[in-house]
Amino acid sequence: MKWWKAVIAGGLFVGAAAITVGGLKDRPPPSVEVQLTKARKGTITRTITGAGKVQSATTVKISSNLSGDLVELLVKEGMTVKKGQVLGRIDRRRYAAGVKQALAAQNAARSDAQVTQVEADRANADLERVLALGRKELASSAEVDQAKALRDSALGRLAAAQQRLAQASAVYEEQQSNLENTTLLSPIEGTVIEVSREVGERVRGSDLSEDVVMTIAALNVMEVKFEVGEHEVVHLKPGQPAEISVDALEGERFEGEVVQIAQQALIKNPGTEAEVTSFPVQVALSSRPPRVLPGMSAEARISAETHKDTVLVPIQSVTVRPEKSLPDFTPPVEGGGLAAQRRGESLAKVVFVVDADNKAQARRVRTGIASDSDLEILEGIQEGDRVVEGPYRTLSKEIKSGDMVREPQQGGPGGSKS
Repeated sequence: MKWWKAVIAGGLFVGAAAITVGGLKDRPPPSVEVQLTKARKGTITRTITGAGKVQSATTVKISSNLSGDLVELLVKEGMTVKKGQVLGRIDRRRYAAGVKQALAAQNAARSDAQVTQVEADRANADLERVLALGRKELASSAEVDQAKALRDSALGRLAAAQQRLAQASAVYEEQQSNLENTTLLSPIEGTVIEVSREVGERVRGSDLSEDVVMTIAALNVMEVKFEVGEHEVVHLKPGQPAEISVDALEGERFEGEVVQIAQQALIKNPGTEAEVTSFPVQVALSSRPPRVLPGMSAEARISAETHKDTVLVPIQSVTVRPEKSLPDFTPPVEGGGLAAQRRGESLAKVVFVVDADNKAQARRVRTGIASDSDLEILEGIQEGDRVVEGPYRTLSKEIKSGDMVREPQQGGPGGSKS
């Protein structure tokens, strides 16, 4: 029986040795679970989005440079008014009295000017007569000089009287203008959006500050004003189409276009780490939606640039890797090529393309414009290439060129790609 024990012991030893040798052999690394998609050709649009407030294209604050009691108010908020329509009146009695006083002063100055005109005409006639006598040697040179002095004096008084008349006329015109300004007229056709004063309140007119009585807006042309960053404004120009959505009207979209781009930046928190540079942009709605009112919150999506028949991948498929981690690829071409960063930086934009053996290979790419979901690839991959699009952590840190990859099994922990 001893030899049977030796055979059994030898068999166990051989089996253990085989298992040990098998365990020491190189095993292929485990495959990485990823989500795959195919590069495709299509149309992509660079979209610039901004949130702001709806406002009318023209808004006018109605105020007066006269002080007085508001004795009549002929409009209310929400009323539509025509250009030149009477909106209200300020107590005109003091200004009417001023007109009468100025008119009387003008008439007195005119009468004075007429009297001095008569005196000047008479002095001129006397001078002509003395000159005629002097030519006949019937008047002395002293008499001629005296007549000239009287004529010149009369002309001086006439000029002064005419200046006083002009001054009185200007005062009269000013008083007349003040009287007319006691009637508040609409300078535009629009809608009264705010009334700030009531009948009986005092309007304090001033050239240095305005006392607003009401505000009128031309609501037939509405705009959305918002701010965009300095890296976005370079892609904008007037006339670009836009889609506007208003928060209060969920699900509705309105057409518009860019009408104005500020040429001066707004800089907030200058000189600090929180410094922000932005540029105001105005987008006009093509027509006024009936329920949209000034002050409503809105979002504008501007279609800044469109490329057709170009290679597209999901935006999350493009990641970055250090140059030193890509030894099998040619260094970036000086002055352009497929480098993702500027000279002196060590990162390259890459897409992981999966070959027929399910190995992921990092490919340098040169990108173009981006939409909300896709990114244009100008160089590096072709239509139909299988590319890795997720998960984010795997793409951003874990996957390396040459790794075996697999898609999640149907119903497995990672789900399935539809």
